[in-house]
Amino acid sequence: MSEPLDAVDAKILDFIQHDAALSVAEIAERVGLSSSPCWRRIKRLEDSGVIQRRVTILDRDKLGLGFEVYCSVKLSLPSKDNLDAFEAAIARLPEVVQCATVTGAADYELRIVTRDMHAFDTFLRERILGLGLVSNIESRIVIRSVKNTTAAPLGLISAFVDTRD
Repeated sequence: MSEPLDAVDAKILDFIQHDAALSVAEIAERVGLSSSPCWRRIKRLEDSGVIQRRVTILDRDKLGLGFEVYCSVKLSLPSKDNLDAFEAAIARLPEVVQCATVTGAADYELRIVTRDMHAFDTFLRERILGLGLVSNIESRIVIRSVKNTTAAPLGLISAFVDTRD
């Protein structure tokens, strides 16, 4: 970003990340701006990539997608070609909602969402092991989610001023 974030930018980001459905007028009122300057700031934050996209968070349990598993994945041979092939394949699998390369014994940590244990078993056998790139998988089934947020910890950046009570 060419310009550093100021306190107003941080307030705008905080409101947007907690409720993307807020109108520009609502955000402007909350941060003490008129709509046009507020819209310009939001546009600048979008154009610079600070705001990547706005999404709606769904209740997976209500949709019948409440089975969540974390899997540590070790590739048979972690060569550049295999890493690239695995990452490209994972990007196409909607059941994988997060994938990160990690340090330690595993190469990747996956967060997988499916309907139930049977759907997970099928997914694991056919989609992940079917790639022919994996030597080991350790799965941990989520019993209960204690905290699940998409919000960035804006309190850690110097420009942030908490506007919520």
